[in-house]
Amino acid sequence: MNQSQRHEQILQLVQQRGYISIDELVNCFTVTPQTIRRDLNQLAETCQLKRYHGGAGIPTSSITNTAYAQRKIMHLSAKQQIAQRVVQDIPNNSSLFINIGTTTEAIAEALLKHQGLTVITNNLHVASILKNKEDFNILLCGGQVRNRDGGIIGQATVDFISQFTVDYGIIGISGIDQEGKLLDYDYQEVRVAQAILKHSRQIFLATDASKFGRNALVKLARLSEIDRLYTNTHPPEDFLDAIHQADTELITA
Repeated sequence: MNQSQRHEQILQLVQQRGYISIDELVNCFTVTPQTIRRDLNQLAETCQLKRYHGGAGIPTSSITNTAYAQRKIMHLSAKQQIAQRVVQDIPNNSSLFINIGTTTEAIAEALLKHQGLTVITNNLHVASILKNKEDFNILLCGGQVRNRDGGIIGQATVDFISQFTVDYGIIGISGIDQEGKLLDYDYQEVRVAQAILKHSRQIFLATDASKFGRNALVKLARLSEIDRLYTNTHPPEDFLDAIHQADTELITA
């Protein structure tokens, strides 16, 4: 197989999966990691894919998020690993917020083995995942339902969340820049997440490694406002200074 044929197949795999790692591509094409890195860099230079730490994915916009159906399958294994690690730090009989996102939905799945939780969420999918647990108390925020992903947003959602103070706020994010800013796409979703930060005793941020260096339009917070950052692999070196300066505990699944 020549380079052009390999590039074509790499792009097909990225379109099918949303994200693929260097290790997977090495095994698929029986070439060296150096060859795959060179392939990905060349494809990224022509904007045919987006280069991420450890792999590549579909090009993203700083204005519009990737469609929910695509995000649901992108980095799925990484999200499940992160979720299993996060729930180790959630005691039974505790209270928590869970916000919008496919990583937080994976965390909800992983929480099903817990007992006695009170969960307040603005994510219809999270509520659906947890609703059959008889020993859970599930509170679903009021507000505007975003039909593209089941997120609930708006002033009514902020007001509802502001009534509570919980043990843990679990949030996801669309991007983290090298200065330690947490970025997302929808300012109404961001306002809800900011209310979660304000009304939680501890904040856990769960994000796969592809979010490091990914741009989005709206600033949600800074890493210094986060107690623990959970991710699936060691972040790129140029982000470690920001994490250290923020005094945020880094946990890799």
